Amino acid sequence: MEIDKKIVVKLIQVLEDLKKSLKGVDIETNDNAVKEEIDLSDKIILKSPIVGTAYLAAEPGGKKFVEIGKKIKKGDTVMIIEAMKTMNHVPSTSDGVVKEICVDDGQPVEFDQKIIILE
Repeated sequence: MEIDKKIVVKLIQVLEDLKKSLKGVDIETNDNAVKEEIDLSDKIILKSPIVGTAYLAAEPGGKKFVEIGKKIKKGDTVMIIEAMKTMNHVPSTSDGVVKEICVDDGQPVEFDQKIIILE
């Protein structure tokens, strides 16, 4: 892929002009976009037992194993992690209510990565 140098030069010029025009201007930021941190002191954190791809349902478009606010019991499957074409069911290590799901469907996960927070 070849990059047109004229476009890059024009982009730099536009950015420099924008930078000059904003000198002395206060820019308001929206703090509502900041995600609220959850106090983890009394929470149970479920972590990924393996490296792979996390799936929240048994099949695409299917019913999710867990939802926020759902009560789960020890041993219930909370998600599937695919590793080397093998689907590994990840069981809950304790009873609780799902407070947060920390991964998206189809997202790669690392070993010991936080995947679900229980209350």
